Parts: sequence; structure tokens; C-alpha cells
Amino acid sequence: MLGTIIVAIVLGLIAGFIARAVVPGRQNMGIAATIVLGIIGSFVGGLLGFLLFGKDSGDGFLQPSGIIGSIIGAIIVLLIYTAVRGRSRA
Repeated sequence: MLGTIIVAIVLGLIAGFIARAVVPGRQNMGIAATIVLGIIGSFVGGLLGFLLFGKDSGDGFLQPSGIIGSIIGAIIVLLIYTAVRGRSRA
């Protein structure tokens, strides 16, 4: 259980960091917000994978497709976040 939480935090940090590097512009986020971004991105990526392919992988927790899905999900979440935040400031 503790190992799963640690892996989720590390994967969230990696996915969030890559998403912040890919999305243009400056995001004022700390490390904790980057981890949360990556973890939410993992859920979004898993949901999109389930909706597109119609099945749950269930073969294990840490897979290359899951990491890629986490990064794509984090990019989508970050784009939505910056769009909503930009609108509220204008």
C-alpha cells in the first residue's frame, strides 16, 4: 500500500513536470501542485484510455502505456487549468 502511494507520487511528479515543460507559458505551481496535476492527469489519462479502447488494462500498476496516458492526461488538465485561470484574470 505504501509502495503504491509512493509510486503514484513519483509518477505524478514526472507526468506533471513533463506536462509543464510541454505546455507553453508560465505556470506558477509548486512541487505539490505539480504532483497533484500529474495524479489528476493519471486519472484523466486512464479514463480516456478506457473510453477509447473499452477495457481496463488490469495487467499491473506501472506500464509504459499508463505513463504515456498520465502525461497526456496531465497536459489536458494543465491546458484546461490555464484556460480557466486566464479567463478569470481577464
